[in-house]
Amino acid sequence: EYVKAIADLRAKGVSGPLIIGGKSMGGRVASMVADEMFAKGEISGLICLGYPFHPPAKPEQLRTKHLAGLKTPTLIFQGTRDEFGTQDEVAGYVLSEGIEIHWLEDGDHDLKPRKSISGFSTADHLKTLAEAVKAWSGRIVS
Repeated sequence: EYVKAIADLRAKGVSGPLIIGGKSMGGRVASMVADEMFAKGEISGLICLGYPFHPPAKPEQLRTKHLAGLKTPTLIFQGTRDEFGTQDEVAGYVLSEGIEIHWLEDGDHDLKPRKSISGFSTADHLKTLAEAVKAWSGRIVS
């Protein structure tokens, strides 16, 4: 679907840098086609929201093998209490140097924090996410 969507955009005359991505499994799927599209010059980067590093309560079933050699510039947003990969777990993974991870304090898999505990609201995290994407995309596209 990503390959088709990019081809459709190009056929409609959309030019310039494209960044693909998705939430959870959508981000994982995008990460699996990203290098092919990046090598062809079709995309400039990849953004994943709440990457599913492993199934909940099964940290031994990693979904990271392809991430070790990923060449596409990648930005992953992950909540610090995401049951698909916590900050402590992810710190031990072998990931490409092209992957940046932006941790959202007290965020769950949907990046939602508990305002009463962290002081952050979902809107706060979305603002942080938007600002980080803007800064990151400016670095990879320029």
